[in-house]
Amino acid sequence: MTVSPSASTASFYFEHLSWLDRFLNASMLLGGMGPVTTEFETVGGKLFAGLYALYSGMVSLIAVGVVLAQVIHRVMHKFHLAEGDSEAADAKKRETSQRSPTRR
Repeated sequence: MTVSPSASTASFYFEHLSWLDRFLNASMLLGGMGPVTTEFETVGGKLFAGLYALYSGMVSLIAVGVVLAQVIHRVMHKFHLAEGDSEAADAKKRETSQRSPTRR
């Protein structure tokens, strides 16, 4: 259940922390909340804080992804980078080049 095996092993070796404290610290760091500075007293409090840190980090990443997807979509339309556009343009060029020249 450890989030980062190397960080968990290092915190066990250097700080002699329990698996729950290692999970809490790793979750808080991954969630962007920073290391734990206050001591949680209960097992439930530590589990809640760790899982909430992971949950909030995941929600913020999803929200940023949804916003950036719309921005990238608009940029692709601005520069006509849609997948079907280049194929349609190539087909039109081939069709035009196969026609006989017009008489004057």
